[in-house]
Amino acid sequence: MRVSVGPELGTVGDEWIKKAALEAIKGSKPDLLLICGFSFSAGVLEQTAELSKEMQFGKLRILPVRMNPDLAMFGEQTGQELLKRTGSANLFTVFGEPDLEVKQDKTSGKYTVTIRGLDVFDPTTGEVRTGGTDDIACWFLDTDYDGQSFFVRHAYFCGADEPFEKLKKALKAEIDEGEWAKLYATTSVPFDPPKSGRIAVKVVNHFGDEVLKVYPVAG
Repeated sequence: MRVSVGPELGTVGDEWIKKAALEAIKGSKPDLLLICGFSFSAGVLEQTAELSKEMQFGKLRILPVRMNPDLAMFGEQTGQELLKRTGSANLFTVFGEPDLEVKQDKTSGKYTVTIRGLDVFDPTTGEVRTGGTDDIACWFLDTDYDGQSFFVRHAYFCGADEPFEKLKKALKAEIDEGEWAKLYATTSVPFDPPKSGRIAVKVVNHFGDEVLKVYPVAG
């Protein structure tokens, strides 16, 4: 196994992952490369899969690992206090792919996305835990992803504790209950086929960890 730690300030992208993979396969042939970073570029799951195919890294598996921002805190006392309040299982988080279903209505031609859960690696047991929607705080949908910037065109909340209620109170405004109810959903409202041929879904859990997945969609 090899470990690559990304920059303290900045985003881990495909170039960083490519260089780390090339360095990892020198000498001994590890079967796992952990890419640790505080922030990753969009579609990092797709990048790691494509790099493994294109560059023929053999059996090397590349796994993105998101580091808790508390690890970057300076000052011995402040850092220790923050880490004491943080569960050991949340210092490093390895995501699997979100469990999504994309459907197209044959009559209207519009698409809907349904989220069913999110796989998360549990470092305390070493196993991948398949979580339901209760583990998800919110999820966002870019219905026409351009491959560079993620635009939140749809936003939805889920989870057992109805986290969107806090936002509702913070707005302190008259709200259409029918429209507001659409925010607390695991299935998106119908949307037109993307001109780019791709959509992107970003999922955030209750710890603030996030994963982004890009899907090709026929126009």
